[in-house]
Amino acid sequence: MSKTNFEFLDALGQIARDKGISVETLLDALANALVAAYKRRPDAAEEAVVTIDPDSGEIRVYGQELDEDGEVIREWDDTPDDFGRIAAQTAKQVILQRIREVERDMKYEEYAGREGDIVTGIVQQTDNRYTLLDLGKVEALLPQAEQVSYERYEHGTRLKAYIVEVRKTSKGPQIVVSRTHPGLIKRLFELEVPEISSGVVEIKAAAREPGHRTKIAVWSNDPNVDPVGACVGARGSRVRMVTNELRGERVDVVPFSDDPVDLIQNALAPARVREVRLDEETGTATVVVSDFQLSLAIGKEGQNARLAARLTGWRIDIKSETQLAEEEAGYGDQEWAEGEWVEDESGEMVWKPAEGGEAMSAEEWTHQADVTPADEAVTPTPEAEAAPAAVAEAEAAASPAAVVETAAPAAGAEA
Repeated sequence: MSKTNFEFLDALGQIARDKGISVETLLDALANALVAAYKRRPDAAEEAVVTIDPDSGEIRVYGQELDEDGEVIREWDDTPDDFGRIAAQTAKQVILQRIREVERDMKYEEYAGREGDIVTGIVQQTDNRYTLLDLGKVEALLPQAEQVSYERYEHGTRLKAYIVEVRKTSKGPQIVVSRTHPGLIKRLFELEVPEISSGVVEIKAAAREPGHRTKIAVWSNDPNVDPVGACVGARGSRVRMVTNELRGERVDVVPFSDDPVDLIQNALAPARVREVRLDEETGTATVVVSDFQLSLAIGKEGQNARLAARLTGWRIDIKSETQLAEEEAGYGDQEWAEGEWVEDESGEMVWKPAEGGEAMSAEEWTHQADVTPADEAVTPTPEAEAAPAAVAEAEAAASPAAVVETAAPAAGAEA
């Protein structure tokens, strides 16, 4: 044993401790590299093996002769005289390479299988393609597609993100994270609500429009625990922590129900639902609300209705009580009026059918109504019934003589 070998083993042990790699792993990698270095010599044996004594650090090369089955039939010591120098040069290269490989593998193993987990990182770099988050030992990639549109990630800002994928590359693990995934909401509530992390309360469904609004449906496995109250917290403290992490995104917490009617009613909160009619064949739910609740149920640009549909899995059609009453009365499908009274070029009031055709005077219209068979009679509209009187009044107003003639007998009678 030489002083050089002792120093070599000490250095190897120090590297192993600093990098978290076993000494045996480094010695195996060095032995394999020394075999390759030995075979580059002109007088090297075709087959050889290198041994390194872990106690003394002594390095020996053994040439081997193999039979047709690959079994060793002869072995001899073929260590070159200057192999110590070769070993020193090779050791440096191999150890550095092996350290990099082991570190990459360790980092990958640490994050492999953590898809769906939440991590906290510090923003390192941002451009129009992606943002890099420093997770400590590795960096995470936050692509543009996984970013909330209005959020700005400033350098040095601490940020929580949801792991969507862990890839193994030649340069180490590549961790892809998201700020838009609905799973981020679930993980944030697990951090803030002990009842969720313990399994007493479950998040059964979630629907999200990143940066704007989220709805979650929660369920309690303990009848003594209110799932909504547990998630909201005292004076909204728990849900406020989630909202702050999401930079002001609104979060609605509603109770989950196995009854689709109850679930739809809860999902449309804060609007109050009067009635829910389900069509199992089409998967459509017709929801009836008060007239003054219609805009609240639909939400700004239909947001409340869209999130409720995603949360429940039903296609939701929201109608006010007035709209439903009109449809049930038969007016809902009527696309145009039957006709109208208009003034023609001569100033005479005529009936113009909505479906087209020649216009009729009041006299012609009245005559046609009189000769129509009872079983085919057309019920005139209120406007049509008032039309003859309107025409008479209009003609009377337009003729001064008529006014005089009608007024004169009255004056004579009075006298």
